[in-house]
Amino acid sequence: MTETLPAPTGLRRQLRTTARLTAFIGGPVFWLGTLLHPARDGWSIANVGERYGLTHDIQAAGLALQIVCLASMNALGNQIGRRRDLGAWYAALVGTLLWFALIIFDGSHNPVRAEYAPSMVHEPVDLDTPAALIVFPALLVFPLSYLWLGWTLRQRLRLVGVLLGIGALAYTIGGLFIFTSGPRFGLIQIFEVAGATVYAVGYILLGRRA
Repeated sequence: MTETLPAPTGLRRQLRTTARLTAFIGGPVFWLGTLLHPARDGWSIANVGERYGLTHDIQAAGLALQIVCLASMNALGNQIGRRRDLGAWYAALVGTLLWFALIIFDGSHNPVRAEYAPSMVHEPVDLDTPAALIVFPALLVFPLSYLWLGWTLRQRLRLVGVLLGIGALAYTIGGLFIFTSGPRFGLIQIFEVAGATVYAVGYILLGRRA
């Protein structure tokens, strides 16, 4: 039989450093992009020009760092108490990847749409099949995966789990308001910024425990 050996000390040190740095930077960068996000209706997007895409680029950069953080934490395995808890970490990784895809799609698609059909931006009529294949899985998997991760962390990192789960859920609810109440609805930015703030703090605390 082949014996599984622990990762070399130098490699674990590098993984811990990577997990910490990407958590410390990724959460706040995502929060900053959310804070700077302009109004979601087509006319506002057309007026701000490149700023809309820039805020999505900032959010995408934060999400990319979070993906690296989660992958490093998975490789370390020091916060995984049971083998079945691995599923929650992988789910959070997939959920973050899906949200990254949604942010990239939204940041590139809507400014173009706002130039010639602002009334269609962030409206159900603009949600064709290719868009739905990106949007709906992300809206479902992103919050649920972090709620699952939070549940698995209740014994080891309870506060981190609560912050990540509640933050991701509140942020996603803000995005769902676009479809239920329209892109001009005032609570969209409030929920997204509040959720992103809690979520970012969760990542900072996760980095401290890497």
